[in-house]
Amino acid sequence: MYDKLEDLIHRYEDIMNELSEPSASEDQNRFKSLMKEQSELAPIVETYKEYKKSKQDIEDSLSLLEVEKDEEMREMLKEELNEARHRVESLDDKLKILLLPKDPNDDKNVIVEIRAGAGGDEAALFAAEIYRMYVHYAEGRHWKIETLEADEIGIGGMKSVTFMLTGKGAYSIMKYESGVHRVQRVPETESGGRIHTSTISVAVMPEAEDVDISIDEKDIRIDVMRASGNGGQCVNTTDSAVRLTHYPTGIVIYSQTEKSQLQNKEKAFALLRTKLFDLEQQKAHDAEAELRKSQIGTGDRSEKIRTYNFPQGRVTDHRINLTLYKLDKVMDGDIQEIIDACIAADQAKKLSRMNESA
Repeated sequence: MYDKLEDLIHRYEDIMNELSEPSASEDQNRFKSLMKEQSELAPIVETYKEYKKSKQDIEDSLSLLEVEKDEEMREMLKEELNEARHRVESLDDKLKILLLPKDPNDDKNVIVEIRAGAGGDEAALFAAEIYRMYVHYAEGRHWKIETLEADEIGIGGMKSVTFMLTGKGAYSIMKYESGVHRVQRVPETESGGRIHTSTISVAVMPEAEDVDISIDEKDIRIDVMRASGNGGQCVNTTDSAVRLTHYPTGIVIYSQTEKSQLQNKEKAFALLRTKLFDLEQQKAHDAEAELRKSQIGTGDRSEKIRTYNFPQGRVTDHRINLTLYKLDKVMDGDIQEIIDACIAADQAKKLSRMNESA
């Protein structure tokens, strides 16, 4: 591991030297690539330098203890020695985490798709609440939120909603939300006061770029039509809505959230690219049984990951056996504690697997 870290320091120094050259920005693609690599290496290099300094502190304290006779000074040196040893241990663990293989999609924006499952109108109401939960969470992180599709019902629920979250590392955080979310509560329409269980599914997909997926025009049918439902003056007056049909997969995308047909077409193609990219990712994921073992949960969209129990005010994440009694705060977007716990558990599993194969 330490040989690799030394190589990374040399690479980091080479990058910094190249970036300091007056001609560095002449080739913009090269410049962007170097800046990205520099930002990825910086945390590792800084941590490793701190690690080496702490190791040196240990050696210095041990050397001084061999010659120091004053008891008070010896106690002080022993205290510094213990602190340095704790730092080394902590930094060693941090370095192992920083060196874990990185998901190539982690830095991407995400498209999130929420669909009501079992439970009828109650599931649709819960889908709308989970959508609002993610919107509040995204707002707290200063991410941009853009609704791509929404199929609403009259009582304030949503049969489905698809939206994009644009922000640094969005996929690295939101990917832990994929799966089936279950709600247990007494519906407002239930006169007998019985607790019902409903479900929704959440799919979190990394945004696909043009370089990720190429779409053959022969495989696409584009239909334009008048938008329907709630909207501005353009609804039912102009052919602004766009529907894409992808023949090879049968995927149908409908976009009507913008007034302009061109904007709706761009959104529809962005969503289609992401869904096709997601299909490829799922196929690769299914083919890698060993990878699934090293992840939190199986990554299966049908896996029940979390239960929201309203009578008891609790949220339970079944993948990591975490239960929190702050349901109101969670539904208001306070989900960072759950995500942090998932990230920590994921890292612990990967570290364990790495140690087993070492």
